[in-house]
Amino acid sequence: MGSAVWSRSFTLFFTARSVSMLGAAMVPFATAIGVGGLGYGSTGVGLALAAWMAPFAVLILFGGVFADKFTPRRMMIGADTVRVVTQGTSAALFIFGHPQLWQILVIAAVNGVAAAMYQPGVSSTVPRVARDVQKANATLRVSEAIMLLAGPGVAGAIVGFAGVGIVFAIDAAGFATSAVCLLLLRLPAVASPPAKESMWRNLRGGWQEFRSRTWMWSVILVWAVFGVTLFGPMIPLGSVLVTKQLSEAAYGLVMSASGAGTVVGGLVAMRIRPGRPLMAGAIGLFGFALEPLSIAGALPLPVMMAAHAIGGAGWAFWSVMWATSIQTQVPAEALNRVTAYEVAGSTLFVPVGQVLAGPVAEVVGAQELLTVSSIVAVAGCTTLLLVPAIRGLRRAAPA
Repeated sequence: MGSAVWSRSFTLFFTARSVSMLGAAMVPFATAIGVGGLGYGSTGVGLALAAWMAPFAVLILFGGVFADKFTPRRMMIGADTVRVVTQGTSAALFIFGHPQLWQILVIAAVNGVAAAMYQPGVSSTVPRVARDVQKANATLRVSEAIMLLAGPGVAGAIVGFAGVGIVFAIDAAGFATSAVCLLLLRLPAVASPPAKESMWRNLRGGWQEFRSRTWMWSVILVWAVFGVTLFGPMIPLGSVLVTKQLSEAAYGLVMSASGAGTVVGGLVAMRIRPGRPLMAGAIGLFGFALEPLSIAGALPLPVMMAAHAIGGAGWAFWSVMWATSIQTQVPAEALNRVTAYEVAGSTLFVPVGQVLAGPVAEVVGAQELLTVSSIVAVAGCTTLLLVPAIRGLRRAAPA
């Protein structure tokens, strides 16, 4: 039957994901530095990130339905094409002018819509291009981690020598490459909802599949809290604090350390196949609490990098266990829509945290707020282990 992972289709999909992820790893750094450099501060950075995340979280449910209707491959190619244009526009604005905040927010919002149309297809494509789903997810996670490792450092060097605009130009090229790879991809057919069914009926069917799995919606409830108190404040406050305490280059090194840890976590996930994947993933996720704690404590750069490496490893291991559980526990014909609900729930509250990060930090202090983030991380991981449906979920063969 050939390789369990490295088929022609997986190679193309792997290439598409890798090149686009390099740009994705560079852009948050470039956005934080670019928006901060324009004088908009941590509030501006938070708004820019939220402008992407908000439409993504709201519209991804429709992305799942459209993926069923038009096929995930077509939706992903269309989304990549849109982002070639938007990131090219961002590059031109930063290279040839002084972009206004509203321009940055509009482009970010369009990118968020495109990502919402793209993301549901990623999860449903993996089981169709590789027989060993966990190893495929781990391989993709390692690739993404390498991009996360290289991205901030490369972005920092590019910003230092050529400016923020070149980073966005490279991101546009990455999306163009991804679109070409996906265009060459050939996928086996999979059952989908009848064409005559309405969009709302399809959404309702996806919701019924989602809510019938206690382990899934329980995780999403924890992620909702994480979105406001942990994931949302991390980049807006972390980028400003580390840059102010150390330097822009130091922030790039810290982000790269997190990427290095993610590589390790992905490699571990290739080897270890726990009988209870979400329980094992939750245990590994405790390490993520060290990331906000190290920034809040203004620790020396080597210690901060070590903390982010541990956090990245825990995050990667959890991500592989979570993605594999979804892809093997949910029927293929419902996977696009269930993924849409899962991603929407995971991300819906992140823009709230991003927008509130700056104003709340002005009242209570940025370091104090990140200390709360680390406490919430520990409490959330503990909650995951206390829920029987999460703790007891067993490995399953592909659905």
